[in-house]
Amino acid sequence: MVERKDIGSWLSGPDTSNISKYPGERLGLPESGRGSMARAGRRILAIFIDWALCYLIAAAFFHSNSTVILGIFALEQVVLVGTLGYSVGHRIVGIQVQRLDGGPPGLLAGVARAVLLCLVIPAVITDADHRGLHDRAMKTVLVRR
Repeated sequence: MVERKDIGSWLSGPDTSNISKYPGERLGLPESGRGSMARAGRRILAIFIDWALCYLIAAAFFHSNSTVILGIFALEQVVLVGTLGYSVGHRIVGIQVQRLDGGPPGLLAGVARAVLLCLVIPAVITDADHRGLHDRAMKTVLVRR
């Protein structure tokens, strides 16, 4: 005979045992403070600062050519994020890119992240830990400093 527990119930709701309490918990990061996931506000402000800086450079030397602005932005991301782990905007707002094991991202990660970031779509598709596709692809995370 079939019992109620065999077919389940809509009253029991979905299984929530695998849902983390805060972004970064599944990655072993703290909930807040140094080393916690960088939230959207800091990320948006950092990219705005980086884009504005690239725009100013392009306006001063290249007559505000939009392709040059994108190229300067990509170069900044490759060089600074790939070597130091942060761009100018990241440094100002107090966040940095690191590998999941805590090490620096490296030049390959800098190149891949820059290409995907310039495509925009991978950066706006995020998971439960607020990691964009560009971070997931390179096994990196953006954390507070």
